[in-house]
Amino acid sequence: MPNRRLDDDVAYVTGASSGIGFAVALELARAGSFVVLGARRQDRLRQAAERLRTEVAGARVFTHPLDVNDAASRAAWIAAAEATAGPCSIVVHNAGLALGRRAVADEDLREADTMLDTNVKSVIALSRALLPGMIARNRGDVVLIGSVAGSEPYALGAAYCASKAAVQAFGRALRAELLGKDVRVLTFDPGLVETEFSLVRFGGDRAAADKVYAGMRPLTAVDVAECVAFALTRPRHVSLDRMLILATDQLGTQAVHRRPLPG
Repeated sequence: MPNRRLDDDVAYVTGASSGIGFAVALELARAGSFVVLGARRQDRLRQAAERLRTEVAGARVFTHPLDVNDAASRAAWIAAAEATAGPCSIVVHNAGLALGRRAVADEDLREADTMLDTNVKSVIALSRALLPGMIARNRGDVVLIGSVAGSEPYALGAAYCASKAAVQAFGRALRAELLGKDVRVLTFDPGLVETEFSLVRFGGDRAAADKVYAGMRPLTAVDVAECVAFALTRPRHVSLDRMLILATDQLGTQAVHRRPLPG
């Protein structure tokens, strides 16, 4: 069955200036959606919008700064998007991060708070703001970018793993609430994806970030984005509720096949 076009959709994407967020926005623009990009880095947002318009002829793109952890920023982003692009029919909750690798006994509680605020609380808050419109129009898609870490927790990452387990549970509970309505809840749990994720986690330490992917073939942001676009372009009666996306070289969080490095 050919992909369904998204010409009538308006997709709000958080964390859209780079990585998976930008890649998803690009795929949805290719499918015809009006894409609304939100992120804190305004210069990167402008660059993302320029690239979208270059790569997708006739792309409809709107950008507005967004700090998902700030209530006023969330409200301003939604208001500007609705005034320019229209009501949200697809929301992609992509903004998220991991900070550090520490045992619970040594946890930095400020970092833990940031992860829980960004990965969980902002998702709940934005969903609370956007869902009433979707329900009233009886149409919508809520896309949650989770992680394999939510179902396979690992040592030295308890706070991050807990945040992604919460995303999975939130998605399942929301799916139950929306049963009988034409609003889908789609959760994607990627494994190792080579983006800025590890660079952020290790505070800009490039060597530590590169070591995460050394000797294996990680996923790319495009790999994940294509899965998201595939799910969104299925007929409305088809819901790919949850998708685990792993590199062929990765078996969950506990085993990664690595080849000897040259030299």
